[in-house]
Amino acid sequence: MSAVLEAPADLPTLADLRTRFREGKARLLERFGKARPSAPAAQRLLRDLARHVDQSLLAVWRLAGVPDDAALLAVGGYGRAELFPHSDVDVLLLLPPAHVADMDSLKSAIEDFITACWDIGLEIGSSVRTVGECIALAESDVTVQTALLESRYLCGSRRVFTTFRHANTRAMDPKAFLRAKQLEMVQRHRKFEDTPYALEPNCKESPGGLRDLQVVIWVARAAGLGKNWNALAGNAMITPFEAKQLVRNEGLLKLIRARLHMIAGRREDRLVFDLQEAVAESFGYQATHEHRASEKLMRRYYWAAKAVTQLNQILMLNIEEQVNGSQDAPMRPINDKFLERGGMLEVVSDDLYQRDPHAILETFLVYQQTVGPKGLSARTLRALYNARDLMDADFRHDPVNRATFMKILRAEEGQTHAFRLMNQTSVLGRYLWVFRRIVGQMQHDLFHVYTVDQHILMVLRNVRRFFIPEHAHEYAFCSQLASTWDRPYVLYVAALFHDVAKGRGGDHSELGATEARRFCRDHGIERDDAELIEFLVQSHLVMSRVAQKEDLSDPDVIDEFAKWVGSEQRLTALYLLTVADIRGTSPKVWNAWKGKLLEDLYRLTLRALGGARPNVDAEIEARKQEARHMLNLASLPPGVEGELWKTLEISYFARHDAGDIAWHARSLHAQVQTAQPIVQARLSSLGEGLQVLVYAPDRRDLFARICGYFDSAGFSILDAKVHTTRAGYALDTFQVISPQFEPHYRDLISYVENQLALALSADGALPEPSRGRLSRRVKSFPITPRITLRPDERAQRWLLTISTSDRSGLLYAIARVLAHHHINLQLAKISTLGERAEDTFLIDGPALQENKSQLQMETELLDAVTP
Repeated sequence: MSAVLEAPADLPTLADLRTRFREGKARLLERFGKARPSAPAAQRLLRDLARHVDQSLLAVWRLAGVPDDAALLAVGGYGRAELFPHSDVDVLLLLPPAHVADMDSLKSAIEDFITACWDIGLEIGSSVRTVGECIALAESDVTVQTALLESRYLCGSRRVFTTFRHANTRAMDPKAFLRAKQLEMVQRHRKFEDTPYALEPNCKESPGGLRDLQVVIWVARAAGLGKNWNALAGNAMITPFEAKQLVRNEGLLKLIRARLHMIAGRREDRLVFDLQEAVAESFGYQATHEHRASEKLMRRYYWAAKAVTQLNQILMLNIEEQVNGSQDAPMRPINDKFLERGGMLEVVSDDLYQRDPHAILETFLVYQQTVGPKGLSARTLRALYNARDLMDADFRHDPVNRATFMKILRAEEGQTHAFRLMNQTSVLGRYLWVFRRIVGQMQHDLFHVYTVDQHILMVLRNVRRFFIPEHAHEYAFCSQLASTWDRPYVLYVAALFHDVAKGRGGDHSELGATEARRFCRDHGIERDDAELIEFLVQSHLVMSRVAQKEDLSDPDVIDEFAKWVGSEQRLTALYLLTVADIRGTSPKVWNAWKGKLLEDLYRLTLRALGGARPNVDAEIEARKQEARHMLNLASLPPGVEGELWKTLEISYFARHDAGDIAWHARSLHAQVQTAQPIVQARLSSLGEGLQVLVYAPDRRDLFARICGYFDSAGFSILDAKVHTTRAGYALDTFQVISPQFEPHYRDLISYVENQLALALSADGALPEPSRGRLSRRVKSFPITPRITLRPDERAQRWLLTISTSDRSGLLYAIARVLAHHHINLQLAKISTLGERAEDTFLIDGPALQENKSQLQMETELLDAVTP
């Protein structure tokens, strides 16, 4: 350490400062931890931490002997005189012009100052610049410009600071700064998928977080409109009520962030699953039978974030009008209640909704039907925000409002944007009271990544896209079916209600159907449409379950499903809603294989509904003929398939299409009696992953070894069709994917063919399965593994269903237990829903005929799948 830091008699030593800083901070955090959780307590902590750091920096500045020519400034969040427990401490060391100071000695002292700060535990983020350098950098970097906007003098030369402040004010271009911050905010929101309702939100950066409040103050300050909420209210930029709401919601977000830092013991602004429960308990929340403590905290957070999102939108539009002068833009009347100004829908007067509450819902109908407006103006948003108390029980029962709501649903277009806007402005939850109960409701099922209300609106969007020609390439078959559907509103209502009863306990499908029936009655929906809507809500999970868990090659499965659906109209509606629902849970849940299973079930059921009982013999013969034609096109001689086909059972031809049958014959016709494993792979016809054929002398651990290889190679198995020929060979086909290898599947084909064949040639006992690494989400919200085993109607085969948390090595662990009990596997359907595995196996074997051995197998399976 430089000699300049040897403390004079009247100054503390570095060791003293280190002890004083750490003990002082510890006392502040201890006091906060013991205090009742409240916004004033959090604000006091932030202020006291900033003051404590101020005092420590001043002491180090004096100890370092920095010359009087320089100035020390707090910038960024620290410049606001607020510090969270583990926030950055950003400072600017402002240098005088080079010609008026001994720069060498000045820089040496500054280096000593920075080193000393770190020595005492102050992990500062420092920049050292002259006034000219600051202004030049700010002009090219809006982040630097923002940090300098909040600069606060700490010590040193006031003359240099005053020069800097005047230069920074002169260099500020409010219009350019506003535009830059708007673009920055859009980019930041996009990073968080434009929703405040992420299940692990960032309470600082996510939409509706603290940053959305800070950006309002920044642009207002740059425009000279005020430096805090009181100043903005004084300049008539916000109402006293809005100022009160801003203070209240900002206080809650600060409290949550401060508690989060305390519990994490580091800078952590994400409300991750690992920490949500602990933060909730620090607030005094306790779990109940229906809700975790964390759900209560998160619901409160989401309501605050939603309010911040609304207020941010109002204020940013208001400031934009002031800065750009667009409040004087010409107005185009739309009707006697609304007009368009600057591309925004505006109310004719601030008290429109008080005078005419019917205009509240009419706002969204006009927005939906009018070409031109791209959003609601600040004046309209403010009027809606202040009209929330008008939307009471009388408002909801008003026939005029009910008619308007139905017009929005029945309109030819615009439902997606209208309903999103209704939810953002809290109108949807206040009109549909049942919807209000699920706003901000978390879902801990390991595959939904949105809150219930956001998921519902995502499903509504997906259904709406089926009817938009521009999106036909996304859902070709769905768009084809939708083009013949004459009442889209039926599907929109079903989408709105399909999950509306979640979080109540009980079967949400049954409860939701009751709510849908009540809605249809209250809104005068025709009987046939009402019955269809109720059926869709009640049954929205059934088609997915049958497609992913039942054997679709079994005519009895198709017949039973067809009888249950009852009509082509119901089948088509349920298919469209099911696809929209699965695609609306998470970007990771949908894949082409799930799409094929659903489409296959739709087509098979449609044929059954037409009265055509499947003629298995005729269908198999047709597939064989088509496969022979494909073999001829591949220049193979007639009859080449015969030796293989005579060893195969009818079930093989029933479960494979003609393309697979021809591929198998082409690959195996010359090696039907081989003693070595044969592995062939090709790109899946679905466009995702590989299709892998395994042909080898059968043995009881073969399926387990195959699963073990795919697991070790990083592949996920989507589907497995397993057959044993009359000659004692296994002929198995797998659909596999691997996200990290997706661009290079063609290069992988020969690798998989060689390596899997080697793995199957190995002898020796099956290795112990690894337990696999669990994700944070699974650790935070574990699910109880469940196993069901039931025989088919003839008790010849058994259906094994396993539900548990997904992890690497899971399928191998299951296969290993089945191999140990000499279980024959005929079909495997592997369904991964986010981080939950729902696997179904069609099996048989002697062990299943005895209660004792069956119980032993189920016990071992439970042990194998338990995390």
